[in-house]
Amino acid sequence: MSEAQAESQMSAKGLIGIILAAIIGIPVFIYLVIKLATGGMMLDAASPSMTNEAIAARVQPVGFAKLDESGPPGSRNGKAVYESVCLSCHDAGLAGAPKFADVGAWAARLSKGFATLVDHANKGFNAMPAKGGAADLTDDEVARAVAYMGNAAGGKFTEPAVAGAAAGAVAKIDPAVKGKEIYDSVCMACHTSGAAGAPKFGDKAAWAPRLKDGVEAAIKIAIAGKGAMPAKGGYSGSDEEFHAAAEYLIGSAK
Repeated sequence: MSEAQAESQMSAKGLIGIILAAIIGIPVFIYLVIKLATGGMMLDAASPSMTNEAIAARVQPVGFAKLDESGPPGSRNGKAVYESVCLSCHDAGLAGAPKFADVGAWAARLSKGFATLVDHANKGFNAMPAKGGAADLTDDEVARAVAYMGNAAGGKFTEPAVAGAAAGAVAKIDPAVKGKEIYDSVCMACHTSGAAGAPKFGDKAAWAPRLKDGVEAAIKIAIAGKGAMPAKGGYSGSDEEFHAAAEYLIGSAK
């Protein structure tokens, strides 16, 4: 074999080596880059990080907390709902939310009355989504949270009772105390000024035709709602609590 032929064979082998190195090296390089970009491991559908729960936790919207589900549905009090959901915005005043216990920020809102605040909280208002983004909250749980936050800023609202929890206390509801409390937070919005045809507090003449069939009949109508008055005057608590408020209101006209 001549020296020229030997050099030609060596050049051919070198070229083949370069080609093989490229074929093997490029995929390896790409693989290493992918591993580096994914934190050292390829995505694996069976990985714990790829479960539905893990993905949901990663994509949960910023500002909305997951509701604490430690109790049965509908049983959470205002403090529990606030700390699980409302705190995420009301603690820092995000998106215009009034800060917790900020009397100045809550004053104008409290003047609208409990029923209006609860309605806004349940349906959503301005930047706040319905029920603060926690769709699994019951209306009563939302109302309890509104009462808890409102009272921390000087309100005098009553949290709706948890079904069953207050069963033994129904007979102890005092119209002079509980009734006045509910009247001052809800009923006064219409009955103080006579708005929308509501009989004014203490106006015997206005109340007389409404009481012609008796007190219980009048309260039954009020619980169901009539004319411009919504059911229970917009009060979201129990019928027993509303009954106390109605007794207090009717008693003023006797």
